[in-house]
Amino acid sequence: MKHFLNTQDWSRAELDALLDEAAAFKASKFGQQMAGKSIALVFFNPSLRTRTSFEIGARQLGGHAVVLAPGKDAWPIEFELGTVMDGEAEEHIAEVARVLSRYVDLIGVRAFPKFVDWSVDRQDRVLMGFAKYATVPVINLETITHPCQELAHALALRERFGKDLRGRKYVLTWTYHPKALNTAVANSALTIATRLGMDVTLLCPNQQYLLDERYMDWARQNVAESGGSLTVSHDIDAAYRDADVVYAKSWGALPFFGNWEAEKPLRDQYKHFIVDERKMALTRDGGKGLFSHCLPLRRNVKATDGVMDSPNCIAIDEAENRLHVQKAVMARLLRG
Repeated sequence: MKHFLNTQDWSRAELDALLDEAAAFKASKFGQQMAGKSIALVFFNPSLRTRTSFEIGARQLGGHAVVLAPGKDAWPIEFELGTVMDGEAEEHIAEVARVLSRYVDLIGVRAFPKFVDWSVDRQDRVLMGFAKYATVPVINLETITHPCQELAHALALRERFGKDLRGRKYVLTWTYHPKALNTAVANSALTIATRLGMDVTLLCPNQQYLLDERYMDWARQNVAESGGSLTVSHDIDAAYRDADVVYAKSWGALPFFGNWEAEKPLRDQYKHFIVDERKMALTRDGGKGLFSHCLPLRRNVKATDGVMDSPNCIAIDEAENRLHVQKAVMARLLRG
């Protein structure tokens, strides 16, 4: 039985096959790959694109999705073994995952970090708890990585540049946000861009905004295997210059994890990392570089109206592709 927890767990050939299948679903969106099948979508955190695309995707393939929000319309869940459950949690993941596995054919899980202790959050205990006890495939709907977003992003790049993305300059840029956010999409963007052999620049304000060493190591490993390169830069203009793709995301500085009030004065110094027309004009062919973001995006905080409304912005294409890649993942996992 295979789960879809991280793209790093899948071979390059498997990922290419998923993207090919997603492109086929985009061309012809209905099928019967999930006829008589169902998926439980377990949301510990809010969702717009993920929930909508999985629910509709399952239906378009002849299946059914049930959405659960533990602590709201489902019982709160405990994930630690050996815990005396005399607190809020009403049942343990050991029972939840196994019971759901008797009802459904797939389980999707969204669970953001608690933002208190990164040494705990980086263990991804909620997702790994489901993967440990479930007897059906588990899909990561975003925890500390976001592999479904990776595939949607990769498909959007393929649609503009073709299947071979080697040699393309890819800039993953930190952007300002008034709150410290999850590193999941940044971790995933770094992972998939290096996996596809692109020349990747991680642009961030300083060393404190580097990503967790696990994902930096994955990126280095991917470069060694797939070609391309990995560069860390704190120089905005140098990073943007001649870029084929600029991908923006805000995230919190890991050394301040759980101490965000102390980080706020630091991040407030870097509002100029906003993606604007001046920076995008530095990209390839006199400003023809593509821009994207996973969404939701705060306009004129992360990126300007002009950038978002440019014909070179592929954020909406990427968001649409969530529907198609989700179907490819579900169909592939159900085939076993």
